[in-house]
Amino acid sequence: MAECGTCDRWFGSKHAARQHMKAVGHTWKCDFCDLAYYYQHHLEDHQYEEDHYGPRYECEGCYVSYNNYPQLKRHMYEEEHWRDNWCTACQKGFESEGHLRAHRNSKIHRGTDISCPFCKRGFATATGVTHHLETGSCPKAPSLNRDTILAEIRRRDPNHVITKKLLTNDDSGSSIRATFASYNHNRGCYECYLCHKGFGDLVGLNQHLNSPAHRSQVYHCPGRACRKEFRALAPLFNHLESETCGTVRFDAVQRNVGGILSGQRRIGFA
Repeated sequence: MAECGTCDRWFGSKHAARQHMKAVGHTWKCDFCDLAYYYQHHLEDHQYEEDHYGPRYECEGCYVSYNNYPQLKRHMYEEEHWRDNWCTACQKGFESEGHLRAHRNSKIHRGTDISCPFCKRGFATATGVTHHLETGSCPKAPSLNRDTILAEIRRRDPNHVITKKLLTNDDSGSSIRATFASYNHNRGCYECYLCHKGFGDLVGLNQHLNSPAHRSQVYHCPGRACRKEFRALAPLFNHLESETCGTVRFDAVQRNVGGILSGQRRIGFA
């Protein structure tokens, strides 16, 4: 069993947990160099080694800044700022309004009433059902994946509400396959030639190579003031569901996900 380093979900293996974290953007990113890590302590090790510290973490209760997240978390509990973000139903406090909002929008309170438009499996969020389809996991729609979904959304998004207007052909549909020549005997692992990350077997390396990790950023946030970019649709929905940029409300994403994934209308968040 392995737990997501950001949310409370558990998975049958560490590999499954990491696939989830990569798909929905649940990683710990360094504020100084944008490297991302699966677990908080790995990020802290990196920041310590590279001296990537600064007053980047601001308390939402009193706006005091701290060099790292553990210092901020300790401050918020000592000052009981988490009481400002209290879930009455669960009798539980959260460190920020964003964490409380994510908790209220989880399946604990919302259940799994977002259905896959093909197999009718229930999900708690638009992010969940989109990840289900982009990874080719739907038994009723095995031909759907990140690339086929992107092609269909581009067709119905002529105004580029959420898709990027690319000047050159992107890498959609391309497939990369590593061979046993990728084995690095000095490191004792199969090595990605793009980022030099190591893997215990060839299957893991090929999954990494054909994941969104090294693909172009083909989606963007529809908010004019944000325009953050994404390599897949699931992390875009996760960004919108968090309401961090205020572009759309969580409920609007849930209402529109079915039409975006299977409908014939143009892309929008009405």
